[in-house]
Amino acid sequence: MTSLDATWPGRDHREPSRSLPNWSIRRPLADWLRDEGAAAAGRRVLDVGCGDKPYYPYFAGAASYVGVDVKENRAADLIGSIDAIPVADKSFDVVLCTQVLEHVDDPAAAVLELHRVCAPGGRVLLSTHGVQVFHPNPNDLWRWTHQGLQLLFERQARWTSVSVVPGAGSAECMAMLVGTYLHLLAKRAHAAAAAGPVIGALNAGAHTLDRRVPMLREAIPGALFANLHVTAVR
Repeated sequence: MTSLDATWPGRDHREPSRSLPNWSIRRPLADWLRDEGAAAAGRRVLDVGCGDKPYYPYFAGAASYVGVDVKENRAADLIGSIDAIPVADKSFDVVLCTQVLEHVDDPAAAVLELHRVCAPGGRVLLSTHGVQVFHPNPNDLWRWTHQGLQLLFERQARWTSVSVVPGAGSAECMAMLVGTYLHLLAKRAHAAAAAGPVIGALNAGAHTLDRRVPMLREAIPGALFANLHVTAVR
């Protein structure tokens, strides 16, 4: 771990505890962006819906890292919505958008705008929910299948390639759902700490099962994926 990793906000996104109900979302997302960050040295990076920029330490070698958010916060460099990003056309080589698309009014307009700001040969890296409980922030509007996201991206703009892969398998998705409700019940019983070890064991078992049964990681009828990762190359 670097000193930046240890001190930068959002460490619970980069190194989530297995006792968190959403561990099966955050762990694969962190692994994916860590690898992408290593390949982004010297490139211009835009973080759309940046929040506290939790993944900035992975992209610290970038030529620039600009955060955009819909509301003013200490980490955001620019204020703007995903369908009206206040930057020039084709101005960034890597465009991040993590866990935002499910909250926007017009996903098609959002994808078109992500394409607009991405330079030729650049990459849009987007994650969003496949299966998740209702969580308004302030709205919660959409859920996706891998086919639906592929079609959304391909219909809105011309890309060199679009790939959509699940962050984790079906067993981990089920563990996320069960863990979420265990956590909620434990909170209402004022025993949230007691749920942690149970959720941790549930997540560990589901992760092992997904690794040992390849079919559980495949996008086949009956699959359940908590989160999906999109890589779109302009």
